[in-house]
Amino acid sequence: MALHIHDTLRREKRLFTPRDPNRVSLYVCGPTVYDYAHIGNARPPVVFDVLVRLLRRTYGADKVVYARNVTDVDDKINAKAAREGVAIGEITARYEAAYLADMGLLNVSPPDIAPHVTDYIEAITKQIQAIIDAGCAYAAEGHVLFDVSSYPSYGALSGRNLDDMIAGARVEVAPYKKNPHDFVLWKPSKADEPSWPSPWGEGRPGWHIECSAMIEETLGLPIDIHGGGIDLVFPHHENEIAQGVCAHGHAHGDDAHDEYARYWMHNGFLTVDAEKMSKSIGNVLLLHDLVQAMPGEVVRWALLSAHYRQPLDWNQTLLEQSRKNLDRLYGALHRAASVEHSTQEPPAEFLKSIEDDLNTPGAMATLFALSSEIERGMTAGDEAAVATAKGQLIAAASILGVLQADPAEWFSGVDEGLKAEVEGLLEQRAAARTAKNWAEADRIRDRLNELNVVVMDGPQGATWRMKG
Repeated sequence: MALHIHDTLRREKRLFTPRDPNRVSLYVCGPTVYDYAHIGNARPPVVFDVLVRLLRRTYGADKVVYARNVTDVDDKINAKAAREGVAIGEITARYEAAYLADMGLLNVSPPDIAPHVTDYIEAITKQIQAIIDAGCAYAAEGHVLFDVSSYPSYGALSGRNLDDMIAGARVEVAPYKKNPHDFVLWKPSKADEPSWPSPWGEGRPGWHIECSAMIEETLGLPIDIHGGGIDLVFPHHENEIAQGVCAHGHAHGDDAHDEYARYWMHNGFLTVDAEKMSKSIGNVLLLHDLVQAMPGEVVRWALLSAHYRQPLDWNQTLLEQSRKNLDRLYGALHRAASVEHSTQEPPAEFLKSIEDDLNTPGAMATLFALSSEIERGMTAGDEAAVATAKGQLIAAASILGVLQADPAEWFSGVDEGLKAEVEGLLEQRAAARTAKNWAEADRIRDRLNELNVVVMDGPQGATWRMKG
């Protein structure tokens, strides 16, 4: 089947048709680099990395342009720089480097373009001026604010009614605002904060304008897909649409939103042990710590184990099961190491799942089926069947971004003393079975069980792994 994705704006699953199949464009909101990312921050880059891998396979690697921004000026960045007595660039460089290193451990491919806000101030002020010229924004007391009433489709993405939003408003009602929900495009900086010149005075951009300006500057409008976490639907992405559309005078068309992004995709929330992550609860898990404590592929597998639009609960059981699942798949590849794979194409069942709105649980089920085919082929000595299943498994796994390590190295973390004992026991076991000394073979088996070792017999002899 062809790729279908759930469009948040239209609230339905739609056939994906790029505006130009020779230049498929995707933008995903990236990190604000003031601290280490938490595990919830890792879900969008992993999910959309799978999408990018699929798009590149479908349309060609050179025909997909993927941008993920870096927010490098922000109140939290300013505050941290002030506490440390350093320039904001020192803070942002430090945590961007850590973020990229952690993403690398998750097998997240780098984006083609990584625009930084501070490099696009001119583009931002240019877009703000265009919005003012279109009659959709106004300057007041050193600020520039977007006039929400000027965009009739405001609320379409989030499904919120503007009257209801105003009635239940919990937003700052500043005296210079025409109405409570008008939002900042430009604001004056305090004396100790970074600032840039603009027609409205020294200051810096509001949060939302950075993405719409950088999208237009780096990808052009409209883009094919805009992605991010579900927490960004309102207000960030709602405001992005309004800005991006109004900057080009399309505010009053029924399909004005199509002039900005053709498809909107959002991943679901992540909880920890069934609770929302919160500093007050003390359950914020840093990605940086997790990828130091375990293989990044285990974390990646866990993040993909639920459908991307569904909530995902992060817990120890999920991590343990993810490790077991990868051990099973790597084990099959390890046992088939002597067989050269005969294909580089994933099976139809895998593509059917992954092209169905990135159904990763269904795609993972196909990986397990392929590993079972490898095991059966190895037992039967059917090298042709093993070669096909192995190739399909490697090709499918590459789209999910897993099984990227050498299988032997995956299991190499075992204590060398234990490894030597197990290898010796396996030699003794082989000799006992050849001599039909079943009592000795049973004794060795019991000892291997005590060591928590699983033995797999095959035509080329026995291999092993640790349980769990």
